[in-house]
Order: sequence, then C-alpha cells, then structure tokens
Amino acid sequence: MRVRVRTRIPAEARDRLAEIAAGEGLSLRSYLARLADSLLTPAERAERAERARAVLREWNGYDPGVDEQAGLDAELDRRLAESAAP
Repeated sequence: MRVRVRTRIPAEARDRLAEIAAGEGLSLRSYLARLADSLLTPAERAERAERARAVLREWNGYDPGVDEQAGLDAELDRRLAESAAP
C-alpha cells in the first residue's frame, strides 16, 4: 500500500539532500527511501536493545538495572558530545 504524504521542509535542507542524492546517482525520492530503510523506529531500537541484553545475560550474567542503564546512557551521551565538540 502506498501512502502519499506531503511534507514541507526548508529549501536549504531539501537542496542539500538533493545534492547528496545526486552525488550518489539517486533521485531525492530514491535517496529518502533508502535512508528510511536504513533507520530504526523507536520500537525496533528497543527490541534490538532487549535482544542485546538477553545475549549479555546468557553469555556472562550481566543484567543492568534501570538505574544502571540510565547512568550508562548518560555516560555515552557525555562522551559522544565531548568527542563532537570542536
């Protein structure tokens, strides 16, 4: 089933995406379709994370609690921000 959606984005963003797509030999529509196929929805990310936790539990017994997960997420966010800073 094909759903047609019209989305308005700033011209600068559209033009940049079109330039990137052209550089890869794609139309903007094809580029956006490929991009959408490469990204995970929040539900897919949560499912993947749960599978990873299950593998860790089975492999070495590691099973972080909610608070530990939040702390690890915060540490990862901090490190990513630090590495991206000029």
